[in-house]
Amino acid sequence: MVFSSLLFLFCFFPAVLALYFACPRKWRNFILFAASLIFYAWGEPVYVVLMIFSTVVDYVLGAAVDKYKTAGNMKKAKGAVIASAIINLSLLGVFKYSDFLIGNINALLGISIPMPGLALPIGISFYTFQTMSYTIDIYRGEAQRQDNIIAFGTYVALFPQLIAGPIVRYQTVAEEMMGRKENVDDFASGIHRFMIGLGKKVLLANSIGLVWEQVCAMGIDTLPMLSAWIGIIAFSFQIYFDFSGYSDMAIGLGRMFGFHFLENFEYPYMSRSITEFWRRWHISLGTWFREYVYIPLGGNRKGKNRQILNLAIVWLLTGIWHGASWNFMLWGCYFGIILIVEKLFLLKAMKKWPVVLQHLYAIFLIVVGWALFSLTDLGQVGSLMAAMFGLNGAGFATGESWYLLTSNLVLLVILVLASTDWPKKLAVKVQTMLQNQPVIKTVVSNVFLVIVFILALAYLVNGAYNPFLYFRF
Repeated sequence: MVFSSLLFLFCFFPAVLALYFACPRKWRNFILFAASLIFYAWGEPVYVVLMIFSTVVDYVLGAAVDKYKTAGNMKKAKGAVIASAIINLSLLGVFKYSDFLIGNINALLGISIPMPGLALPIGISFYTFQTMSYTIDIYRGEAQRQDNIIAFGTYVALFPQLIAGPIVRYQTVAEEMMGRKENVDDFASGIHRFMIGLGKKVLLANSIGLVWEQVCAMGIDTLPMLSAWIGIIAFSFQIYFDFSGYSDMAIGLGRMFGFHFLENFEYPYMSRSITEFWRRWHISLGTWFREYVYIPLGGNRKGKNRQILNLAIVWLLTGIWHGASWNFMLWGCYFGIILIVEKLFLLKAMKKWPVVLQHLYAIFLIVVGWALFSLTDLGQVGSLMAAMFGLNGAGFATGESWYLLTSNLVLLVILVLASTDWPKKLAVKVQTMLQNQPVIKTVVSNVFLVIVFILALAYLVNGAYNPFLYFRF
């Protein structure tokens, strides 16, 4: 079940919302926990057991960390944290990476170890990081132990951000797990944010995603240069509006239930460097790796050589986190190398560049990075890169290439504008102009949201193309 589905919009969510607010406050975590398990089980009932197992393990180990810390036995407390990390990462390794590892061992050694062929549990990469952060934060003294296992289970399984984040550290919502106060302003703000996210996902991501599918159907090996660039630019917009739209919906849903999740995207395609891009893109993942890997490894406190090594480790892990495939590792290494070069000398040199050149530099490298990310088959990745740089002998463009560009030009312009903060600034300006006319201001805002919702529903009713790219991670 996904947020951008008629089943969720008209059946699951209204039922959960009605039951949640009809029940006494003391039952609301249980309602959310049960609803979240149903939401997760809708696609794969078997793996609910895995999620419950992770919940129980980290609840018990979190209690152990707190107990040993209180008793002054830091060695045993550290042991409980290590046990949590080993169990969580082992589950992630078995379900996400076992086929990849066995397949590569078989290819390297010429043997045929049977591959388990386990289905990837949806959202495991996200909730694994969340449960690990709980025990680590207790050990660091940055979070209090949660005594109520239902409240902790709600944190782990919370359906608004279960499938694709944002990755919520326990300390961010610790107080709200037991003491949140839902109110009309938050609820209205949540609806507004959800509608914006739904529009981004359904109207923008799905529309441009069809262009990427169309380019792939032409045959990656024989693409002319223009078609290749149209295709990878389409994918770049699809993954942004798909993922940021889902994050907007998650933040909006959380706000309706009284939770305040941190932002996950901050107009990343407006960046002037790759360093800036990764401060704006998937912020919760970058924060997690910084807090739990980069800083514990020493960060930038132990000299340049150690900093370079730490960055290399973080970006190798970032690539691996995204998927069990060599293209993701290459993608992580690609951005790791660029970030190291920027930190060593390039960022200082870039300050003298014109702003437009800085933007073009960043966007070019980002789009090339998405070429590595978009296809798991390395042969196809190589073919796409060859086409993008005119190395496959297919020429610059064909009549089909020009038709693809002209027929989608308006959509591309809309996507460019929507990926900037200009629409937000325009909305703020309109609201400022109408601040002395609150009724008109409210009507204008709500009419816009209603139009977005109606258009999204029309698309969902008539269209079958409604993927979510980050489900595979």
